[in-house]
Amino acid sequence: MSAPATLAKIGILSIGDMGMGIAKLLIANGFAVATNCKGRSQETIDRAQAANVEVLKSDVALTDTCSVILSVVPPRDALSTVTRVVESLVGVTSRESPLYFVDLNAVAPSTARQTAELITKSRAPIRFVDGCILGGPPSIKKGSSSTNANTGEDEDKDVHNISWSRPSIPTSGPYQLAEIPIYGEKLAATLNTRHISPGIGAASGLKMCFASTTKGFTALAIQSFTTAAKLGVLDELKQELSDRGAWERAAGGVTAMAPKAYRWVREMEEIALTFEEDGGFAPDSFQGAAKVFQAVADSELGQEKIGNRKRGTTVEDVAAALSEGMDKKRKRQSELRHPLTFDW
Repeated sequence: MSAPATLAKIGILSIGDMGMGIAKLLIANGFAVATNCKGRSQETIDRAQAANVEVLKSDVALTDTCSVILSVVPPRDALSTVTRVVESLVGVTSRESPLYFVDLNAVAPSTARQTAELITKSRAPIRFVDGCILGGPPSIKKGSSSTNANTGEDEDKDVHNISWSRPSIPTSGPYQLAEIPIYGEKLAATLNTRHISPGIGAASGLKMCFASTTKGFTALAIQSFTTAAKLGVLDELKQELSDRGAWERAAGGVTAMAPKAYRWVREMEEIALTFEEDGGFAPDSFQGAAKVFQAVADSELGQEKIGNRKRGTTVEDVAAALSEGMDKKRKRQSELRHPLTFDW
């Protein structure tokens, strides 16, 4: 018996934690998924292949065989990723229909507009969709269909009694995934998208405003908890916040962020840019938040990997590890300013 035909082949750049979750969701719903793992570790390649993601050897192969490419990379890599895709198409593509490029990265509206301008100037056969991801990676949940009241994530039960917890994916711009012939509506529904505006930058702006209240809050909590630990009042702070129903959310954000801190540095900078350009505010607050996550990334916590945590799984250890990292940094800076001299 032959295998059932897939709806379409969707490219994902790159296959990290979020990208892998999206890939598994798409494959479970009848789509084929491909990626280019050039420059990635063998562990990443093995994980992709184990999930039935086709690993291609070049961006040209990816753009020639995929109908849609989802860009899910750290914010610092957003522009270089679209540049890769454009270069793989201009003058070398064999495709007959436009490629939908969906930028799901945490960037400012002006960065999204810069991406759109880059595509337009290239004359590459690309239809650009501005998007964002609100929530964690898609994951399988056992049980009945429901909506998680705490996260707002939709849980959609399939015919095998397996529920998928999915993030929300708002999109904006002149093109919509649901308008793609044959499989577009299915793709949009599977990804849990909703088109919120015809203007490029709306979806990215929504992400910036949303993340400022979640990751921005985590940046404040990191500073608060670390300082409280140094003052010897962390237990008292925990009690006061618990009495007001605020501890659980703050502690959850602080203990989960270490493996992602390096990504959030640029995200905070993009939020600062958004609030300055579109809101009229000084960028200082979120430039400061970027420095908080940079301090985490520079500490031992920056070596943490999702699924293989060693440090920072409690608020107390986050505070300890971050304090250790900052103390080491201050010592190095002091030694550089005042090198040891010897009188012989």
